[in-house]
Amino acid sequence: MRDSQHGLFDDDQEQPGGIGKRVAGGEPTTNLVFSVHVGNNSELFAQILDLHVPKGATVADVTYGQGAFWRDVEPDAYRLLASDIDAKTEGIPAHMAGKVRTGVDCRKLPYEDESLDCLVLDPPYMEGLFRKSEDHMAGSGTHASFRKAYSNGKANGSGEAIKEGETAPKWHDAVVDLYARASRDAYRVLKPNGVFIVKCQDEVSANRQRLTHVEIITGCESLGFYTKDLFVVVRSNKAGVSRLKKQEHARKNHSYFVVFLKRKFKISSSVSFRQP
Repeated sequence: MRDSQHGLFDDDQEQPGGIGKRVAGGEPTTNLVFSVHVGNNSELFAQILDLHVPKGATVADVTYGQGAFWRDVEPDAYRLLASDIDAKTEGIPAHMAGKVRTGVDCRKLPYEDESLDCLVLDPPYMEGLFRKSEDHMAGSGTHASFRKAYSNGKANGSGEAIKEGETAPKWHDAVVDLYARASRDAYRVLKPNGVFIVKCQDEVSANRQRLTHVEIITGCESLGFYTKDLFVVVRSNKAGVSRLKKQEHARKNHSYFVVFLKRKFKISSSVSFRQP
């Protein structure tokens, strides 16, 4: 799959490997895709696809839900393979009725190796969905199926047996474990240069700051992905709390879309500031 619209390198920037500079071209414009968006996910998601995924590409959305991401995307723009652990029958677009595959685990995808141009992943990213006691679990409504399928109610939050000597991940670590397993299978099914679009949000777990987007970026790069782009979605409304004694951390009112490319570069987002 070719890189769409914009190359991996800016005009006039010298490229690695001894390749000469790109020739500058184009026309002046302010009609650009920006890295920060105030509003809903669907508006930005359509722009991300337009920027990074060529029309006609085969795209698997493995956490389709009710298709909220796709509301601003033309129905025939891509070959969409929609699936979910528990596919919805209500609230999905009319043109997708009967086309959303159910019972598909995003960590064990039913696709052949190197068969997809793009994969979209938006699992639940609240640690409250991964607690062992149902009485203590967060999530309801559209997240109810994730509570049952992806929670720590199963052996280790993944439906896989715990090996002897291993402990089950819990709380935020269970969230990261889900992303890790899903990302590994995404790497398997994506073609070379395939695009992996991941939605996530940082959170405070056990009164400790957990930068989920950093964990996902470093984890995916360890698999061989290149972090090509990062987008921030800012809520247009203000969230509140029912009770507050003392605020310890800033309330999260933003989330991320991270765009990875299945293409290895000698570039890493993980660095060390320690003296040799």
